[in-house]
Amino acid sequence: MSNHRPETIALHGGQVPDPTTGSRAVPIYQTTSYVFDDTQHAADLFALKVPGNIYTRIMNPTQDVFEQRVTQLEGGLAAVATASGQSAVSYSVLNIARAGDNIISVSTLYGGTYNLFAHTLPQYGVEVRFADPDDPGAVAALTDENTKLVFAETIGNPKLNVIDI
Repeated sequence: MSNHRPETIALHGGQVPDPTTGSRAVPIYQTTSYVFDDTQHAADLFALKVPGNIYTRIMNPTQDVFEQRVTQLEGGLAAVATASGQSAVSYSVLNIARAGDNIISVSTLYGGTYNLFAHTLPQYGVEVRFADPDDPGAVAALTDENTKLVFAETIGNPKLNVIDI
């Protein structure tokens, strides 16, 4: 769908009409679990040898359509939908940083993100160094060989400051 307009992708990206009913709308799958053909099928799903649904907290056909739409709209390779922004921040950091690493964050953050960075991540051995968002040299001054990422909310909370990226 890359040659379609963003409006078309936003409405139809990642989804084809239901082959049985012809429904154009994305079905909402309100289920937690899925049936496996047999134990081998289950093993192959969990080993990621075959595509398919395992458990709705991991994947869901409705969520898959949303992720495909975001991927197409953003021109990315893939997308992951999470239950909250805080989940997205946690996933992002924990996929890049490990014990012994550090990250740098601007200090103007949503309270939940600040608590994650100031209290939770250090329990996992990830040091968080806070930079003044108004000091252009602050990030560089805090960076070393163990720095894995720089984090900023482009519109800070609670000050509504705009980060000069």
